[in-house]
Amino acid sequence: MDLIVQKFGGTSLSDEQSRRHVLRHINRELEAGTHLVVVVSAMGRSGEPYATDSLLELARLNGDALPQRERDLLLSCGEIISATLLCSLLCAEGIAAVALTGGQAGIFTDGRYGSARITEIKTERLNMHLSEGKVVIVAGFQGMTPDGEATTLGRGGSDTSATALGAALNARIVDIYTDVDGILTADPRWVNDARPLSAVSYEEICNMAQNGAKVIHPRAVEIAMKAGIPVRVRSTFSDGEGTLVTHAQVLRTQGIWFDKTVTGLAHVRGVTQLAVINRDGPADVQLRVFRAMASHGISVDFINVMPTGVHYTVLANDSQTAIGLLRELGFEPTVRDGCAKVSVIGGGMNGEPGVMAVIVEALTNAGIPILQSADSNTTIWVLISEHQLAEALQSLHTAFGLHLTPAREI
Repeated sequence: MDLIVQKFGGTSLSDEQSRRHVLRHINRELEAGTHLVVVVSAMGRSGEPYATDSLLELARLNGDALPQRERDLLLSCGEIISATLLCSLLCAEGIAAVALTGGQAGIFTDGRYGSARITEIKTERLNMHLSEGKVVIVAGFQGMTPDGEATTLGRGGSDTSATALGAALNARIVDIYTDVDGILTADPRWVNDARPLSAVSYEEICNMAQNGAKVIHPRAVEIAMKAGIPVRVRSTFSDGEGTLVTHAQVLRTQGIWFDKTVTGLAHVRGVTQLAVINRDGPADVQLRVFRAMASHGISVDFINVMPTGVHYTVLANDSQTAIGLLRELGFEPTVRDGCAKVSVIGGGMNGEPGVMAVIVEALTNAGIPILQSADSNTTIWVLISEHQLAEALQSLHTAFGLHLTPAREI
């Protein structure tokens, strides 16, 4: 069957007017003869009654004593409310629909409450409802262990639910609907001339998502990439095609890929740089430092290892714990708070000379020191002071011509 998976985020479902836009997108696909699985997030944002963050506040009552199992049971309620409300709207419009929890939809996970991984999707029940002509609405962000316990998939879990279902059902495409018109060259809150991209590769959007862009969860992209299922990031509130995400080779074959060295920028705020230099100390300083970070669940980034020590970064909310651990080891780290990580991302960057020169020139001309840098085949990262973030992003965006008409047009 011709099948599309649609995923609607919390802002798409938060009020009656928004849900009418959702209904319009569903009706358009049904009129085209398409079968639909619709994945939904919890309604609204923090502070609204059914949003995930609001449910988390309930979990923190009574001294935050709620066990992880029961916490997942509570958090799964937000998506179930969304699914049943959307089902009610469709039925009122005369559209046959059924609402399912993640477990009822056949999404099985391991038992890691709060960050469960999907282990299997059994599609029999989904296919039965689809063959009956129903729109199948699935509560995202959740699954079920083999012994029937409710689990949640972690932040961005509804995106993961959508692409996993798309892969399991061999969907033609997965449409991720949100409140922006696709993927932009940079965050428009920081770069006033950010432009929409018509197409990006899986690798590029994974790098953007992992480095601070919040358009889609990287785990969801990885699932789609392995299955070869294309994804579109679209706006709920318009009829635009949004941004197509698929293999670079597919884009080239379809004639909609034009190599550009840099595709976009991403950033992470609230970063602390730590330097541990121990010229006369033990030779295993690097091992001791990173073992201490790992044993306390502190994620490290921007790692530079030298014979006499290490430079690395942690998120600001981990910095005091990290500093305390280093001092317990007998080290006195040099600490630089208030940093930001800026990522310059592009599939055409690999082997292209001069990219770092453009970055250095743009930031130097803007009077912005580079505190640290690192690179991979498709990304160059620079660490800067956070108070210079807006100017850095704008300078790099202009230097790479990202403010001009995008080079990738359908």
